[in-house]
Amino acid sequence: MHVHLFVDLWVVQGSFFGHMLKKLTGRRGSAGFWTQKRKGRMKRGRFQGKSRVVYIGTAILVAALNTAAWNSTAFSDWYIAHIFPVWVNTYGRVTGLFPFSVGEWLLAAGVAVILLAAALAVLWGCAGIVKGIGILTRGKKGSGGRRISGENPGSALEKIMERASEKASEKVPGKAPEKALEKAPGKALEKVPEKILEKAPEKALEARRNYVIFRRFSRGFGIFFVWTLLAVCLIMTLNCFVLYHASTFSEQYFGEDNQEHALVELIEVYNMVAEQCNRLSHVIGRDENGMAVYTGGLGDGGEQLDMEDMARKLMRELGGEYPQLEGYYPRLKALLSSDFMCQQHMQGYYFPFSMEANYNHVMHILNFPATMCHELAHLRGYIYEDEANFISYLACTKSEDAFFQYSGYLSVLVYLNNDLYRAWKEEPLVYEEAVAVVRPVAVEEQVWEDNIFVTQEEWDRVNENAWLDTDFVDRVADKFIDLNLKVNGVADGKVSYSRVVKLLLQYYFSNLSESPWESRT
Repeated sequence: MHVHLFVDLWVVQGSFFGHMLKKLTGRRGSAGFWTQKRKGRMKRGRFQGKSRVVYIGTAILVAALNTAAWNSTAFSDWYIAHIFPVWVNTYGRVTGLFPFSVGEWLLAAGVAVILLAAALAVLWGCAGIVKGIGILTRGKKGSGGRRISGENPGSALEKIMERASEKASEKVPGKAPEKALEKAPGKALEKVPEKILEKAPEKALEARRNYVIFRRFSRGFGIFFVWTLLAVCLIMTLNCFVLYHASTFSEQYFGEDNQEHALVELIEVYNMVAEQCNRLSHVIGRDENGMAVYTGGLGDGGEQLDMEDMARKLMRELGGEYPQLEGYYPRLKALLSSDFMCQQHMQGYYFPFSMEANYNHVMHILNFPATMCHELAHLRGYIYEDEANFISYLACTKSEDAFFQYSGYLSVLVYLNNDLYRAWKEEPLVYEEAVAVVRPVAVEEQVWEDNIFVTQEEWDRVNENAWLDTDFVDRVADKFIDLNLKVNGVADGKVSYSRVVKLLLQYYFSNLSESPWESRT
């Protein structure tokens, strides 16, 4: 009886879908609803074809830009001079309208998308494993799967609908099984005897509908993910990767420097910086607890400027001496995730996705000016960290604002001190000879107290509220930064931050006519 019922149902389903197929193929000359549906599918097919062309074309463009940048410094220089400023002056102005860091929120959204993609991959992977086990299990049991008598009515009904939809999809190319299943059940179920419908559990049908919805969502999300990935590659290429292969700041304005600088010259630069730090530590404003405070600066028209506006002003002024630094600078923005930035020991961040310069507002205030100018330097196409450090140093120390001057000198003091210590450790005899000529200046205790990343009070608060261990976050961040720099052609990775010392030596001994020790007064 069950077998005859199955045959009757299949004949009913076959005749129903046969009727619908005639309408879809236009055998009766119908120009009604289903003809319009067919036209809609054709339009979607053409749209998908065009989307593939756009995707492939964009991917080829990304590859071509990176290939050109890696093989031609002239191309990268031309791009930074003529194309890169367009993004800053257009996209950068738009994101600058928001009071918060757009790039920070985009980064958070990116993390959420990656987590969702990973979750879907795991779900579909598990579903595939379960389905595979089921197929293997049924295969061992023989051909009993063709019988309905031992099956759950809901399962039997589900199989009928699946077979009907598969048959429709075979005869109508491009029609996905779930489309047939979605369109057919309405009238198809009317043909099914009530006895079957009464026994078919609603949960089975609901599960099938949820499965179709979930599969469609996964497919749509997959399309969104691959397009997002391509967009990220394009933006990073335009606003970051190409910049790594351009001429350096020193090559543009100081020329090649193959000179080996003596240890005495390093000590002279160190002494100049140390002496300025000692002097300025007594000049800047402080509160009743001795903490440095910034009371603001003056603009060209005598107007009061806050620290962010002063940093932009100083960078524009430096552009008068170094033309590539001219132009529009968006307003700097503090990061909401500054506590997490502290765990990474990061002072600021340039977001290529939003053309924004961001800074850590939890770090010690004397790090603010140099960090702000450093991040703004990236927006003029100087992506190397040592160059950004050096440009920041110039912008701050050439200022008439004592607070910015102090921050600029402090930003290179540790680099110089570390190189002196390395010279003493590795070549003690050479160090003793150099010290006999020029003795290093003693740095006052107040300077070392000012030259900190984060106050102890803030460190305690950050660690208390942290979700992850700070040492772990710091190690991961160091590995990521080092890998990112090496991938983009910076062979020594994060060590490149300390190359600012070489730029200082080149600037004072190859670019200027007198040594820093002679010109310090």
